[in-house]
Amino acid sequence: MKINDIVVLAEVTAAFEAYERALMMNDIISLDSFFWQSAHVVRYGVTENLYGTNELAAFRRGRVGGAPNRLLKRVSITTYGDDFGTACAEYGRDGSRATSRQIQSWVRFPDG
Repeated sequence: MKINDIVVLAEVTAAFEAYERALMMNDIISLDSFFWQSAHVVRYGVTENLYGTNELAAFRRGRVGGAPNRLLKRVSITTYGDDFGTACAEYGRDGSRATSRQIQSWVRFPDG
């Protein structure tokens, strides 16, 4: 299996960065497009556990002002083969010394 193929790594890195921009801009349409449109999608947050596309979309639309600003401290992206990767990020929030974490799974499906 190929680990961190340079082309696939660049694709996942670009997707991660685009997601981060959309998150900070509260671009709900773009944010929705990053998630698998399935009842099987799962997103665990600081205060919420979301199962399925409908719960995730409702959360995004009900979140007044979007995600709080954050500063990425460390990001580790690893790809496995041509169609799967993970992005692990440590970040801090404005006004807090605490470090939070986020793990994302990125999958290339036939439709995107």
